Amino acid sequence: MHGEYKVPGGKLVVVDLDEDRGVLRNVRVAGDFFLEPDEALLAVNRALEGAPASADAEQLAGRIAASLPLGTIMYGLTAEGVAVAVRRALAQATDWTDYNWQLIHERPQSPALHMALDEVLTAEVAAGRRPPTLRVWEWGAPAVVIGSFQSLSNEVDSRAAQRHGMTVVRRISGGGAMFVEPGNTITYSLSVPASLVSGLSFADSYAYLDDWVLGALDDMGIKAWYQPLNDISTDVGKIAGAAQKRMVRPDGGEGAVLHHVTMSYDLDADKMLEVLRIGREKLSGKGTGSAAKRVDPLRRQTGLPREVVIDRMIESFRARYGLTPGHITRQESERADELAASKFTSSEWTSRIP
Repeated sequence: MHGEYKVPGGKLVVVDLDEDRGVLRNVRVAGDFFLEPDEALLAVNRALEGAPASADAEQLAGRIAASLPLGTIMYGLTAEGVAVAVRRALAQATDWTDYNWQLIHERPQSPALHMALDEVLTAEVAAGRRPPTLRVWEWGAPAVVIGSFQSLSNEVDSRAAQRHGMTVVRRISGGGAMFVEPGNTITYSLSVPASLVSGLSFADSYAYLDDWVLGALDDMGIKAWYQPLNDISTDVGKIAGAAQKRMVRPDGGEGAVLHHVTMSYDLDADKMLEVLRIGREKLSGKGTGSAAKRVDPLRRQTGLPREVVIDRMIESFRARYGLTPGHITRQESERADELAASKFTSSEWTSRIP
């Protein structure tokens, strides 16, 4: 069995192993990390040899940490990273490069249609009728997008939203509210087979699915990192937030994961604070007393036009994993139109938690 895992902000860890009668055998750890002394690698292999195949990542990491010689130095490597690579090997997880990725980047769409497209395209990936897809959104109207489990009245000042011509829609993933203005926002979705994140915890899958965008930002001179659970931040503020939805297949197949991210390219902070009801509890949990200071847009950090930022992100993904231009099929478009009308523009869905 073979498993790979790139440690967030670190290096690639590769694990090859066998499973025999419920325990790990012939464990071999490798990668482009740095580790001193050399004997530490042997200690890691020995710690994993004979470990129960049912052990979770935390238990495996504990065995590894306890085995390391005194004074061991790891750079680009963690005991947790090795443990995750082991779990991915056992789960027979797939890798980014195992797929022919498709790019969808089309004309601006209404907020409700974007919600519907996420659901439809991810369901198609789960069914095996669509390859893994990176979809870059273009917004046709300003909007507030609330999480699947948020209270509409608690999160949005509906009168202010109406005054500013903002549509309010509810998405299928959890997480917090998104304040969207077409020229000020960059949003993308990944619709991927569930096997791509096999062996990862829910929390680890967030960082894993957005490691590529951290690389793209780095190429533009932005040193960004993942702030658990679902923020992308720099030393001057948050620039993006992510959310996920897991979809299962009716026949019990592997299913798919929807992972989408909204990035702030520019921001009208005063308008945002009129429309969103950002409570003191949330701000205190983020270590700041000002919602405006929590966000630092990409326009200021890069000095680049929005279209250039998007193009560089796409090229970064293509360079890493390959990316073929694609399109939304007629059947997908018809289904999305139907869902937008019946679900995502309905008050029953939008106000399901009033």
